[in-house]
Amino acid sequence: MRRAGVRALGSGALAALFWVAVWQGAALAVGRDFLLASPWQVATRLVELLPTADFWATVWFSLARIALGFCAAAVGGALLAWAAWASRWARALIAPAIAAVRAAPVVSFIILLLLWTDSSRLPAFTSFLMVLPVMYANLGQGLAQRDRSLLEVAWVFDVPLGRRLLAMDIPGVLPYLAAATRAGVGLAWKAGVAAEVIGVAAGSIGERLYAAKLHLASADVFAWTLVVVALSVACERLVLWLIARVPCARPAPTSADSPRPEVAP
Repeated sequence: MRRAGVRALGSGALAALFWVAVWQGAALAVGRDFLLASPWQVATRLVELLPTADFWATVWFSLARIALGFCAAAVGGALLAWAAWASRWARALIAPAIAAVRAAPVVSFIILLLLWTDSSRLPAFTSFLMVLPVMYANLGQGLAQRDRSLLEVAWVFDVPLGRRLLAMDIPGVLPYLAAATRAGVGLAWKAGVAAEVIGVAAGSIGERLYAAKLHLASADVFAWTLVVVALSVACERLVLWLIARVPCARPAPTSADSPRPEVAP
């Protein structure tokens, strides 16, 4: 196992070095820093940004709002999935709304939200709307895949709701929540930062990207993009770690039988 881990780490490092070399070659070929900054210039810019209080304030601004939108989507998706599973009338009412949110372009929601609310709230609302269909579809699938025989036994013996939740419902749904997290966290960051750029939300990562575009500072664009990628990966791993630590969680399924996340187009 340890050898396999070292081998995987080594192959990952080689792949990263390959793409950094390709990036460096492209930067040399272009020959214009404002069009394509080199990896060294981007790394230097990151080193300049990291120690500043303004950098961390910007990161916190975007992180707090996008995390809020994701958490709200997880809760809302769970409630809607439960309602749709419990009642066919609720399912009939919810399905068109979820389909509309899934199919509509994110920019349409951003423009509407700019008419209705302040730009500082855009990341949370946009992340919520983009992640909600993913959570609803995956958690609904998890509810539908529970063992019906166990549910019938629980109903016959009048098992209390709290005990049934801990013994059957939550363990059955958690793998699907993990699958939705893998798809939803990245989607939340993409949509949230896009909303910040379009709405020019003051104090956000999106505002920094917009300013970098105005000043033709490609090093800043790459630096802040790398920050977004790092935050997205860190958030995803944190949520998956928390899901795995739920006391009633089942062992993680193998890659062959793990549920595939439903992703909004």
